[in-house]
Amino acid sequence: MESSDWRPVVVLLVLVVAAIVLLHAASIALRTIRAPLHAGPFSGGLEPQEHALSRFHVRWYPVTMIFLAFDMEMLFMYPWTKVVPAVGTSAVVEMFLFLGVLLAGVAYAWREGAFRWS
Repeated sequence: MESSDWRPVVVLLVLVVAAIVLLHAASIALRTIRAPLHAGPFSGGLEPQEHALSRFHVRWYPVTMIFLAFDMEMLFMYPWTKVVPAVGTSAVVEMFLFLGVLLAGVAYAWREGAFRWS
């Protein structure tokens, strides 16, 4: 093997290392020292009771999961409307099976109390 075979690899490696060093130097040169963030009004203009980036209460997670289930339903139903005329009855059966699975998930969530707020 000749040294000319490795020349492009070495040049690329040197360029990548130089770019990383330059980016790191630029980040150090442009760094500013900032004061801590003040928690100003973020919800309806009222003074917040908690910080905007605080954690959510655990009761929001089931609501989020139910929203995602219905969101996935709509994500699959929009393209399905375009496929139904071409595919026919089997597409309708598959969509009703999919909706049945989602309905079973909603029934399970309802039974477990996901729709109760308190």
